[in-house]
Amino acid sequence: MLYKISHRTTYKYVSPVSFGNHVACLKPRSYDRNQLIENVRLISPKPLTFTERTDFFGNVLWFFTVQEPHEELVVESLSQVLRSPGQPEGAPASLPWEQSTRSLAEDHTPAGLDAFQYQFESPRIRTNPEFAAYALESFTPGRPLAEALLDLTRRIHRDFRFDSKVTTVRTTPEEVFKKRGGVCQDFAHLQIACLRSIGVAARYISGYLRTYPPPGRPRLIGADASHAWLSAYDRAAGWLDMDPTNDVAPTDGHVTVAWGRDYGDVSPLRGLILGGGGHTLRVEVDMEPIEDAASSSGKPFASPEEASARI
Repeated sequence: MLYKISHRTTYKYVSPVSFGNHVACLKPRSYDRNQLIENVRLISPKPLTFTERTDFFGNVLWFFTVQEPHEELVVESLSQVLRSPGQPEGAPASLPWEQSTRSLAEDHTPAGLDAFQYQFESPRIRTNPEFAAYALESFTPGRPLAEALLDLTRRIHRDFRFDSKVTTVRTTPEEVFKKRGGVCQDFAHLQIACLRSIGVAARYISGYLRTYPPPGRPRLIGADASHAWLSAYDRAAGWLDMDPTNDVAPTDGHVTVAWGRDYGDVSPLRGLILGGGGHTLRVEVDMEPIEDAASSSGKPFASPEEASARI
């Protein structure tokens, strides 16, 4: 499925900002299931400096500096992404979870070495016995990892309510576990914490959902905003994506922007400003099949002239 994606972030400040140094993680990455066809960035005011780099995890980051007084910052990423279905629905063939976990430490292939780093704690995700006990209700002895992973995803979706008022961007998995509620970031962090607590390698994924679902399918929670899910590693099946917010195994309706150990590695926009006082934040996300996008807007992106006018 070919998608047109727009992600627009607007900061409005109470008083002028004289200097801003920012890092954005908004350009979708390319890999076997997720091919970036085109990306255009629009930044206003126009930055004095701009650099595009690739981080340790292979994500594309934009580093830019604004040095003119401004009361509004707009950062927009416009992309075309070809998304293949990837993993089929249901549980693919996989190893017993204990075997997959134990053997990962002995796997010196590039894939194994990459996955190994995701077995450990990270700045926002700690392991503990309570998470392990919750995970082991699904990860029973000898159960295939993919089957257990699907079951854990369903249980988190069932046991925790979606509620944007009970957590913040800094809420820990421990707090989510006690409150029994949160948003997509919280549920992804929680499931990763459960998996790492029993030795399963798992990484955090940021991305987007199709804004309007195909006919006959429900609209997923997280459309119209950036979304978060996770992926767990099995030596036989590879990386297996799971979305506990919606109780689905992502296929071609999810587009990946970036992955890392936790949200801190892939936050969409962060930085440091001088001035500004208070601020308001508005985020607008839209992802639709390219044929629908072309019929509704007439063209997929701003022209090169329009883009260069803003950066």
